Amino acid sequence: MPPAVAPRSILAPSRAVTRLSRKTRASSTRAAVSANSTRATDDVFDAPSTSTPTLQTLRTRGRRDALLACGAAAATAFSTAAPARAAGVDPASVLTRRGMAKFTQGDVDGSIADFDAVIAAAPGRAPYMWQRGLSLYYAERLQEGSAQFRRDVAVNPNDTEEAVWAFLCEARDPAIGFERARADLLAVGRDPRGYMRAAYALFAGTGDENALRAVAANGGAAEDFYSWLYVGLYREAKGDDAGAKAAVLAAAATPYGSRSGDYMAALAEVHAKRRGWL
Repeated sequence: MPPAVAPRSILAPSRAVTRLSRKTRASSTRAAVSANSTRATDDVFDAPSTSTPTLQTLRTRGRRDALLACGAAAATAFSTAAPARAAGVDPASVLTRRGMAKFTQGDVDGSIADFDAVIAAAPGRAPYMWQRGLSLYYAERLQEGSAQFRRDVAVNPNDTEEAVWAFLCEARDPAIGFERARADLLAVGRDPRGYMRAAYALFAGTGDENALRAVAANGGAAEDFYSWLYVGLYREAKGDDAGAKAAVLAAAATPYGSRSGDYMAALAEVHAKRRGWL
């Protein structure tokens, strides 16, 4: 099956621009980063051309290293908002790039610092900072992560993944727990991606792991990766650490997990390392 949407790519890493210009992203056209990509992405305001790696550089140095170099160079060149704006560059987008690069490198706390700086520079972007929510989850700042994702869904009511991530934060919060998180699972519109509909059903209690993996059997590389990833995250939410480990490592080992450039593929690796599995 051809991909429905493009990935949360570490090459075009922020959804701030296009998400600010629409009510939802599920019904919009997304920019593809690779021909077999499926995860949603939105563009960032580009950093200056002098600090942007060429395609050949990205291929030879590796996507994550090139992105980190791009973000660091841009952030150094524009350490304050005024010169950045004078050069026609949005400082919040530069910080978003750098924060995402830090996350893919495993610097979760550093990524949060950059994402918080984005909100300080551009408060209107606060509801759209899904990247911050993911980092907060891995920093074990679960209540803040849940609040971030719930704000996201409030402005993007078809946002299946952020509804699921709000659930994940709440299910692992000792003050809430799995059953209450399930009862409070945010209602969202119909996601165009079959694997996300199956994932949502799993978390809602109307589906199961077999149904989610069946989507992968009838799909492609992205379906294989995402079905394993969300099976793993579901198992972790239920307290099945051994099962979570098996599924998340399976996701990271898929061709999509290792080669797609999807931000969520990098997340699977970050997840495994934070849990001591790699």
